[in-house]
Amino acid sequence: MQNKRILIVCSFHGSLLNFRGDLIIDLISSGYEVYCAAPDFEQKTMDQLHQLGAKTVEILMERTGLNPFKDLASIKNLKKVIQNNNIDLVFAYTIKPVIYSSIAARQAEVPAVSLITGLGFTFSAVNLKSKILQTITQRLYKYGLKKNSTVIFQNSDDLQLFLDLDVIGKSQKTAVVHGSGINLERFAFRERTKSKGDAIRFVIVGRLIKEKGADMFLDAAKILRKKYPNAEFHLIGGPPENSSNAISLSRLKTYQDQGIIVYHGHQNNIATLIAKNDVFVLPTYYREGVPRSILEALSVGMPVITTDTPGCKETIDNGTNGILIPSQDLNALVNAMEFFIEKPEKIGPMGQKSRRLAEKKFDVAIINKQIIDILNN
Repeated sequence: MQNKRILIVCSFHGSLLNFRGDLIIDLISSGYEVYCAAPDFEQKTMDQLHQLGAKTVEILMERTGLNPFKDLASIKNLKKVIQNNNIDLVFAYTIKPVIYSSIAARQAEVPAVSLITGLGFTFSAVNLKSKILQTITQRLYKYGLKKNSTVIFQNSDDLQLFLDLDVIGKSQKTAVVHGSGINLERFAFRERTKSKGDAIRFVIVGRLIKEKGADMFLDAAKILRKKYPNAEFHLIGGPPENSSNAISLSRLKTYQDQGIIVYHGHQNNIATLIAKNDVFVLPTYYREGVPRSILEALSVGMPVITTDTPGCKETIDNGTNGILIPSQDLNALVNAMEFFIEKPEKIGPMGQKSRRLAEKKFDVAIINKQIIDILNN
């Protein structure tokens, strides 16, 4: 019997390895023939996916913006890809791939399963722009998802919001998994033993935009460096291009030159870099699914400071393996970071509890089994 062909659709080719690499391996081991679709593939990514045993297909899709003519072309292109490759099942994640591939799959009469990996800035309701985008995206989601076999969410708050907004019907088949999972071997545990007076290293990882709390991290670093010159504040990642909410490179350079921060920029060896730090910080007000960066921090054994918001609060037992703070509250962030500077002996035990939580709840093997069971059904 021929293996079932699954088409995984995303808007950025790099995420297929960084976020779905383990899933692709597990799908192939489970008997699937895996096709990976993305726009603007780089040859290096294609080669790595081929080494895993997957096939690659380049598609027409713009990562950002709404252009009706280009969007219709994307749907038509996806339908053609589905039909030409005799795809049996479509699996998509992130906004545009979910909406467009769901419509294309429906037109091609092929079942689709969508993964909602967080609702992002669009559903943050922090300003007029986000509210307008939410109205448009809501309607597109509702039209796209209405015939999907299953819609998978990464936290129950997002599922409830889609039900409350009537984006999905109460009879529609849904599921909740705890994020994308984390490879516990790749992000290996490191014991942290800290004493009073030791240099405490705080780190934030990801796209350096205001919604992710990068500006608050910088503000907190500036405040705390004056009082605790021994503390270190590391930023891994970079500001995205063409984003009005990106942290400016000039600000990052100024803070680096003044000795306030250590700016690493984009890096590939994330596991090695974050393991050298002590406390992970993500003061986001972005609608996260379950942030992969927090899962990495849990796995390597770091206490986490993050916001009491959907997707983030699921990763913290407040006061046990980290500290939850209110969204957009600089004073609360400064106080939480100061707690670890003043009580460094808490870092080791809280980090151990982070690792245990990763093993129990966020192991990629557990998450992938749940997803594959859903796809098989």
